[in-house]
Amino acid sequence: MAIVASEFNYDVTLLMLERAKEEVSFLGATLGPVVKTPGVWDMPLAAKVLLGRDDVDALVALGAVIEGETNHDEVVMNQAARKLTDLSVEFRKPVGLGISGPGETRLQAQDRVENAGNAVRAVVKMVRRLRDLG
Repeated sequence: MAIVASEFNYDVTLLMLERAKEEVSFLGATLGPVVKTPGVWDMPLAAKVLLGRDDVDALVALGAVIEGETNHDEVVMNQAARKLTDLSVEFRKPVGLGISGPGETRLQAQDRVENAGNAVRAVVKMVRRLRDLG
């Protein structure tokens, strides 16, 4: 499992990254490459490169898209989520959406660090279920 983590709002995403690593270990999965991107907007390119690798069966995207004074957070989140979904289908590999937001405050983002663990669990389940499909 590869992880892509946003450096933007790193006080939150660093905690998410550590939580995701704990869950990978707890579930007995293998942690592959961990790539940090400047922000959530930049994740799809790194995800595409990682999903194209033979040693990556799945990917978890981690980030926190916190509301600002404009609707920029909605644009970032909507486009990144759409592209990550497209890449999952294109490469036929699960992509866990461990990105909180849009429309959240920093406090709400901190309260949602567990989303990282949820994304890891979802990806592990999907890898197993896809293998069962043959």
